Amino acid sequence: MTVLCAIGAAILSWPQFFHLERTWPVAQIVAFRGIVVLACAALLVLMLLIMLIRPLRRFAASLALIALLAGITNAAIVFSRGLGNDSLPVKEDGSLRVMTWNTAGAATDPDTIARTAVAMEADIVTLPETTIDTGAKVAVAMRALGHRMWAYHTQYGEHGWDASSTTVLISPDLGDYSVVESTSDGTANTSTVPSVVAMPVDGDGPIVVAAHAVAPRQAYMDSWENDLRWIANQCSADNVIMAGDFNASVDHMSALGADGGTMGRCIDATSSTGSGAVGTWPTDMPALLGAPIDHVMATDAWVPAGSVVLTSLDGSGSDHRPLVVQLDRAQ
Repeated sequence: MTVLCAIGAAILSWPQFFHLERTWPVAQIVAFRGIVVLACAALLVLMLLIMLIRPLRRFAASLALIALLAGITNAAIVFSRGLGNDSLPVKEDGSLRVMTWNTAGAATDPDTIARTAVAMEADIVTLPETTIDTGAKVAVAMRALGHRMWAYHTQYGEHGWDASSTTVLISPDLGDYSVVESTSDGTANTSTVPSVVAMPVDGDGPIVVAAHAVAPRQAYMDSWENDLRWIANQCSADNVIMAGDFNASVDHMSALGADGGTMGRCIDATSSTGSGAVGTWPTDMPALLGAPIDHVMATDAWVPAGSVVLTSLDGSGSDHRPLVVQLDRAQ
């Protein structure tokens, strides 16, 4: 039993070593490292109490040691990725702010989205589970607030299911864009819910990928992994910004990076700016116990300068929290 517990603790602490980071149910558990830390602490306390029973003392002591080591390891990983920031640095000339928010369809009011994006001075806003109709309302509301944006989208089927749409808003200051059909390994897009790839037609703006991978439910594990590979393959050019609901933490992205990137050539911005352990889903759970599955990533044409997960909007309707990242142009 002790050996089995030790193996289990090792897998949950470092699933990449065992190549199990995208395997059910390990993938689901490691997404919530904060809860893993609490579980290890609870097991440690329980085993310390059981050590008072003389016949079980050695067994309890061995499990207590395993819980202590696993708890320390996972806590160290959480702290290294960052417990969150209260604000972003001052926006300089040449800086971009990228906001991503899975709005859960009609659950989030367009005016709330618009006010949040304007307050955060967002230049790019990716909105998974948002129809173009809602995206247009957000753009109109932002224009009324003095912040013009163009709306682009990709949609699967009809508008009956909001998750079948993904919308992205891009500032006209970055130039004109066109949504293109991206192909990778014989697929045209993410499998079940769509992503948007917007290519600059003019100007010096980046390629913008509004990503949305299917959730890793047991029946969708293969589709989920294929979605992550497809998203990673979209970050192969020099100037790319990806943002959206990846339905994956950085633990799940092992072996999907290239040239030092987290996904393709893109680097996860939150992990390098102190917010990588803040859960963006679900909103009914404390942020440090949630899963950090929404991301903003960019190639080395951009330097992550700051990030913030907005916990003040937990009652706005969506089960996801908005994430905002500031990117500075690399010199």
